[in-house]
Amino acid sequence: MAGGTWTTQNKVRPGVYVNVVSNGSAVGKMGERGITALALSLPWGKAGTILKLTPQDDYKKLLGYDLTDTVLLPVREALKRAGTLLLYRLNEGVKAAVTNNGLQVTAKYGGERGNNLSVTIEKNIDNDALFDVSTLLGSTKLDKQTIASALELTSNEYVEFKENGSAGLTLTAGMPLTGGANGTVTSAEHSEFLTLLEVQDFQTVGLLSQDNSLKALYTSFVKRLRDTEGKKVQAVLSDYAMADHEGIISVANGVVLSDGTTIDKTNAVAWVAGATAGAAVNESLTYQAYDDAVDADVRFNHTETVSALTSGEMLFTYNGGRAVVEQDINTFTGFSPDKGKVFSKNRVLRVLDGVSGDLKRIFENYFIGKVANNVDGRALFWSQCVSYMNDLQNLGAIDNFNSQTDIVVTAGVDSDSVVLDIAVKPVDSVEKVYMKVKVV
Repeated sequence: MAGGTWTTQNKVRPGVYVNVVSNGSAVGKMGERGITALALSLPWGKAGTILKLTPQDDYKKLLGYDLTDTVLLPVREALKRAGTLLLYRLNEGVKAAVTNNGLQVTAKYGGERGNNLSVTIEKNIDNDALFDVSTLLGSTKLDKQTIASALELTSNEYVEFKENGSAGLTLTAGMPLTGGANGTVTSAEHSEFLTLLEVQDFQTVGLLSQDNSLKALYTSFVKRLRDTEGKKVQAVLSDYAMADHEGIISVANGVVLSDGTTIDKTNAVAWVAGATAGAAVNESLTYQAYDDAVDADVRFNHTETVSALTSGEMLFTYNGGRAVVEQDINTFTGFSPDKGKVFSKNRVLRVLDGVSGDLKRIFENYFIGKVANNVDGRALFWSQCVSYMNDLQNLGAIDNFNSQTDIVVTAGVDSDSVVLDIAVKPVDSVEKVYMKVKVV
């Protein structure tokens, strides 16, 4: 279904076109939130496809490591706040393999993790005519098959088997796989990821790279989705305040975890992407603590902090043994009468984006092609919008909503179009307190 912004009523495709301006345009809440996306170069896993991961998944089976392993640090950091991670492995890599003892064994996926796999062939203790063929990752036994010949072996989650020669199996205490390599990643793999991601439901996508050409690629992707497709998502990058767009969040520094692990600004993108995706429509990340962080990796002084915030950088500040988000902002700084400073605040933007997405969804699911474009049909759509906005007000996401004046549904120029005008005041979080103390 098409979407995006409009200037004149000249759209061709059926869809919902919403303009959001700071002096009283469309605003609202999010539907289901908590989905972020990352594309990573990894030493194991299926490449070229999007995996939907949650904290409860079997990561050793899917990615070759436990979630606590440092190799999966970005995955773990993203899932500290996000409910779902759309993970794309960028690199195909080279598969580790070994041929010996009547077997040809090949790792299921390319990458260096395959070099930690090995296979043993032992006599079955109950039947001397049978063999026990086991697959190990390090010292951990992953799979065991009891067979009479190599032809009976079936592939498992880690390796694929083939018979080698006609002499049959011979015993071995260990056949280590070798030759696995991670390979290289180019911008083409990132482009393929974004193409697949475009048709997924998500709130944020993070880029863990300092390559400015990739940052520009992700920025263009998000701008197109927001402004042309009507898909209100955000990208999280590091050191890219030059984007000057509400859809782009730039991370200026990182944190130090309680175990001494330093997460620099590039890797801190994962947590910010997860936290932003997981934040409720009535929630701000301002002064929220980065989970398990005890300090910022680079402490900014007052002047540096003000400069970063003014430039549109999100940063972490040391506060009482924690690293907290100084202010929940994006890179938008080019304020105008139609698009004011409120668009730089991510809590407000979640409300604004929520209306664009949720009213579009309501219209597509319940009205488009189903309800007549007459007074009764438009009144029914109006009532649904009012109910939605009242829910937002009950959540504390908006304020001072008046259903009689703040929502107007009228017929459009074409016989099959309607125009929805909404005026709403989104609620921001208290961030500044000015006190006067009178000494008596």
